[in-house]
Amino acid sequence: GCPKHTRLVELGPGRGTLMVDALRALKRVRGFCEQIEVVLVEASPTLREIQKARLKDCEAGIRWTTHFDLSDGPLLLVANEFFDALPIRQYVKTDRGWCERMVVLKDGTLNFALAPQITPAAAIPTSRAGAPDGGVYEVSPAATALVAEIARIIAARGGAALLLDYGYGRVGFGETLQALRARRPESLLTEPGESDLSAHVDFMALTEAARSQGVSVSGPKGQGAFLDALGINIRAKKLAEANPNETDKIKDAVDRLTGPERMGTLFQAMALSSSAAPPLPGF
Repeated sequence: GCPKHTRLVELGPGRGTLMVDALRALKRVRGFCEQIEVVLVEASPTLREIQKARLKDCEAGIRWTTHFDLSDGPLLLVANEFFDALPIRQYVKTDRGWCERMVVLKDGTLNFALAPQITPAAAIPTSRAGAPDGGVYEVSPAATALVAEIARIIAARGGAALLLDYGYGRVGFGETLQALRARRPESLLTEPGESDLSAHVDFMALTEAARSQGVSVSGPKGQGAFLDALGINIRAKKLAEANPNETDKIKDAVDRLTGPERMGTLFQAMALSSSAAPPLPGF
């Protein structure tokens, strides 16, 4: 019950699996679930219904919203594979300078093209100054603005945020925008709206946005190392001992989450916390 009005927030909760697991674990903290409000930020009506069914036995009060619009009370937030789905802008280095990549309609077909005008130098970070011709700079104003808002609330009200996504923590000049349909690569401009579009998260940009609001930033750290520091292998051993027929399945699940050739290094973990908070586990 202290501090008051604490909210547990998940951005893009998918089918509700992560929140179900989190609330089951949080039952070990006496009175916690009864004292918080769970807020699920979900735009899809279909997924909302799935989440409601999965969380029907939740002891905490749950509220759904289509946008992150919280301003009062401490914030405990998790976002797993959320920021990669936010829109990006792309700039391509040419012999004329940086030009934004646009989508044009030509002969009834969507195509990519470069803007005829040069992008003002002030729009490109100095860290991209050494890009070769053809190099791509991707930026997500929506992502940096949202992280800055989350950090502002944490700095003012307290709390923490955990962000997990595939992305990079250093300067790169490659294009990462991709389309997947039925888990298979698809042409980006084929049948718009029928494929899942995503791009690797620029954790450097998110870090700068968060620190501008005065919070502490932990990471980014490879998901494999992060989960190992939290004891995933100890947890897996106990699960295997209790479920000997599931040993191979558990081992494969751990490898999928932590293996360097799978999600262990491609996925990154980053956390935000108030400057007065103690070091966060896993980092």
